[in-house]
Amino acid sequence: MKAAVTTGPGGPDVIIIENNWPKPVPQAGEVLIRIKAFGLNRSELFTRRGDSPGVNFPVIQGIECVGTVEEDNSGTYQRGQQIAAIMGGMGRYINGGYAEYAAVPLKITIPFQSSLPWCILGAIPEMFQTVSGSLTQALQITRGETILIRGGTSSIGLLSAQLARVYGLTVVSTTRNPDKTEHLKANGADHVLLDDGNVSTALRELIPQGVDKVLELIGTPTLKDSLKCIKPRGVVCMTGILGGEWVMKEFQPMGDIPSLGRLTVYMGEAEDLDTQRLQEFIDAVEKGEVTIAIDKTFTLDEVPAAHAYMESNQSKGKIVVEL
Repeated sequence: MKAAVTTGPGGPDVIIIENNWPKPVPQAGEVLIRIKAFGLNRSELFTRRGDSPGVNFPVIQGIECVGTVEEDNSGTYQRGQQIAAIMGGMGRYINGGYAEYAAVPLKITIPFQSSLPWCILGAIPEMFQTVSGSLTQALQITRGETILIRGGTSSIGLLSAQLARVYGLTVVSTTRNPDKTEHLKANGADHVLLDDGNVSTALRELIPQGVDKVLELIGTPTLKDSLKCIKPRGVVCMTGILGGEWVMKEFQPMGDIPSLGRLTVYMGEAEDLDTQRLQEFIDAVEKGEVTIAIDKTFTLDEVPAAHAYMESNQSKGKIVVEL
């Protein structure tokens, strides 16, 4: 089979297209998926760079994929059935979605039915799982609240703004690029703030009492400032690391976390996304109730270029590879 294989830690050039990589044979408890599309995720940059612990190279990356069932010895699925797979060590400890086929644990698969194009479906699983988990489980949003989305032009940020509006929240999104203001508003933002690393002052001018919730997608470089944006009993959830830094150099909990404020993180797994919720979301996309912001689509041969593009931070939505 054809596969994009990450041969070792480094830049996009360490990803090599192999045309005769061994097709996986599913073991007990595994499903063989014929992959149709997959989304690219920022965490895959860190794996490629060698920053994900426990990864042995060479490896086929990709923490998600969609496609059809090729083989399932358990009898759970029928051959040809539409299926998604996310997380569970994909692309790190087991070969993942950057290939024509993947053998993955049955427990990380989710069936669905849809007539949407594969490029759209490929953008959905990990993105929706992350957004839904962050908003409903970690932040526990409720109608009438205000939310700040830090890193609003990312695919997660754009979808979070849309869903937060659907759930009845007032949405404030941030961007470093003023040219993306209208794009954010078209995707659910009520207000847009330019982010130079410090938005708390402008946020307090807009909403003096502070916001109820903050979805922190940039990560440690802006986390302290995001904590300054919440009202008493407000919540900040760090879900993303768009800033590229895993570790905060200096942090004083009694000082950096405001009194009565709460700080949490969301690091979801496949079990956080059930079949019904995924199907309901896909149905909403089909009906036009939610728009999936896809920035660019690549082929499997173009995975190294897709990584370079993701690393350039130019995208205004999800990057997808369609086979």
